[in-house]
Amino acid sequence: MTTVKTEVLIIGAGPSGAVAAGILRQNHERQVMILERATFPRFSIGESLLPQSMAYIEEAGMLKAVVEHGFQHKNGAQFAWRDKFLAFDFRKKFSAGWGTTYQVDRASFDQILVNEALRQGADVQFEQEVLGIEYNAQSKTNTVRVRDLTSQAEYTVEADFVLDASGFARVLPHLLDLEVPSNFPVRQAIFTHVNDNISPALFDRNKILITVHPDFMDVWFWLIPFSNGRCSLGVVAERDFLAQYAGTPAEQLATLVSQTPSLATLLQNADYPIPVQTITGYSANVKSLVGDGYALLGNAGEFLDPVFSSGITIAMKSASLAANCINKHYAGEAVNWTVDFEETLRFGVDTFRIYVEAWYQGDFQAIIFNERDYNNDIQMMISSILAGYAWDKSNPLVAKAKQRLTALKALCVD
Repeated sequence: MTTVKTEVLIIGAGPSGAVAAGILRQNHERQVMILERATFPRFSIGESLLPQSMAYIEEAGMLKAVVEHGFQHKNGAQFAWRDKFLAFDFRKKFSAGWGTTYQVDRASFDQILVNEALRQGADVQFEQEVLGIEYNAQSKTNTVRVRDLTSQAEYTVEADFVLDASGFARVLPHLLDLEVPSNFPVRQAIFTHVNDNISPALFDRNKILITVHPDFMDVWFWLIPFSNGRCSLGVVAERDFLAQYAGTPAEQLATLVSQTPSLATLLQNADYPIPVQTITGYSANVKSLVGDGYALLGNAGEFLDPVFSSGITIAMKSASLAANCINKHYAGEAVNWTVDFEETLRFGVDTFRIYVEAWYQGDFQAIIFNERDYNNDIQMMISSILAGYAWDKSNPLVAKAKQRLTALKALCVD
């Protein structure tokens, strides 16, 4: 069986894998191989970036290519419920850093990032399936067994480090029995792309729109505008709730939109050119994000919920942390993967988790849809969270998120 050797093997060519490769190649020029099971371009959701992610795209040397593509500009988020509406401008935030980003069709976005990884010298192979992994404690290397899906030939890759960026495929968690149940209920997303035909006077295309169902506060819709006149449209609800609605996923989506007057008005002239898709039980957790010579990036490790569009930001943050740990290792510096990678990453993930839980419990919605005006400083702190700055401990709504959210809700509803 043929054996290929590399310093770093990345499983998956999505955003976290491509960004990790870019950071590893920037200045340090590590040997990087990416194995991707699919062919690109390919459809994916997770289309509304957060401004925090721009720093990692920049770190990976991919910013120019992303900017020049002409994706839809994004400067904030809008929330709607019944007759209530609130918009956050990410440029008016507590944390330093990027205040704008893009809303992207992932087929194009992911292709751009992987093309940049190729340009920087990463070895990217498509239609490759990872079958197994073994760690050699003596040589401190991983041997990964791979099948080429075109030829069906099997071979092995020996690597000092393996980064699992396989997303919802969660290759290493499956192979190494790392998965543990999520504490979130089983939710389902029903989604598609539409030619929206929305009047510019009715919709700020520079912002994602999150609309809450008028009667069910834990049922919500996303509407993500693209630069080509289309929007990504999706609804998220618990699986058992959606099971009450007869028909196909497309019919369920249409029914729920029709029950939500503000959204139905926006989409009254929309047409649906592509099939409606679903994803169920997407929330995931693992025993550990690191192990012998490997680390789990983004959705391969943990995925919370799409409500705050945190997935790609978490994925790119994990890519940056892991790549920098590897670069430090090769520079002869001491690396504590538990502290430098896992604990650092989990801090921000847990911050997002608090806000996701508050959303579904109704606490966060009680804050943003309250009748009172809260002060500008608080709005800027919330804006920072929504912009992805969940690792900024100088933000009081990050440092003591749960306590301060509870206090803020009490202030808004009393």
